[in-house]
Amino acid sequence: MPGPDENGWPIIGHSWAVGLLRPLCQPGGRGLRHAYLLLGSPQIGKSTLAWAFGTALLCTDPGSRPCGRCRSCQLMAKGGHPDVRLIQPTNREGQADRANGLLRVDAAEGIVHETMLRPLEGRYKFILIQDVHQANDSFANKLLKTLEEPPPHVILCLTAHDRAGLLPTIVSRCQVLELRPLAAGVIADALESRGTKPDEAQLLARLSNGRMGWALNQLLDKESRTQREEALHTLWQLCRASRVERLAFSQSLAGNRENDRLFGLLALWVGWWRDVLLAQAGCPEACSNIDHRAEIERDAQHCSGADVYSFLQTLARIEGYLRHTVNTALALDVLLLQLPRPATAR
Repeated sequence: MPGPDENGWPIIGHSWAVGLLRPLCQPGGRGLRHAYLLLGSPQIGKSTLAWAFGTALLCTDPGSRPCGRCRSCQLMAKGGHPDVRLIQPTNREGQADRANGLLRVDAAEGIVHETMLRPLEGRYKFILIQDVHQANDSFANKLLKTLEEPPPHVILCLTAHDRAGLLPTIVSRCQVLELRPLAAGVIADALESRGTKPDEAQLLARLSNGRMGWALNQLLDKESRTQREEALHTLWQLCRASRVERLAFSQSLAGNRENDRLFGLLALWVGWWRDVLLAQAGCPEACSNIDHRAEIERDAQHCSGADVYSFLQTLARIEGYLRHTVNTALALDVLLLQLPRPATAR
């Protein structure tokens, strides 16, 4: 977890959002809305901000909130406050699955039931609904009814990647806060303050694309670093591979049902070819994969800039298609066949 800022909120960056929400939680605060929608990339800090907001709202200290000392704050720190509900996407067995699960109608019915009950200890019931873009139609429609006529003692906080996957009527009934990527320097400083070596902190900050949560997870997940190296080496081999070898790799990807791994691989490819394009433009200092400068310069020298730019556009389109109902195998075939080929491999 991030450390507290100067006002007790465990948030790194996003000071404008904290500045907007903090006054609403203080004694005598006015302007509190019944529903908030936090938008932003995965692991950018939406849920961390939402939990800090709920903690401050339920804090009982007469001074600055959250205090971190009262019973409410301590219950929130342990994830056990009786007036707080966390709603997450689930798989068909009802287990939490934020990567591939859905928000289903039974969860929406649970929210409706919760809103009918008075708070047990606090001033509000605080309901945090993660990944609303993964709601099925039944959930979204039932949630909309709650948003239209919410009880005064209920505060709903929703998170989503962007507006595209949400009903416009849901968005219109919430106060929207769109979290922006953090500067690499902010993330690097935060990592170094936790004892990370400067070189590693700089690398993770560059690779994070402004997502503090992603960078923190990388510190804990040693396996992910090995997987990144393996994925980069596979990419370099594919660039020099035949069409048959590329299509074989595409088949293996299409057979992998773990969407989070697939999208993670595509994000790595985007980062790599963006770096190659930056090197070709004479801006190597802006690259993210700073531990592989020699390989970036190699591909920048031997790959056509037009091919790299075209491939990045194709990547963006394919990623969008894969988030909807499409022929996954066909989409990946197109992508692999358009992978830039170095002049030395032709």
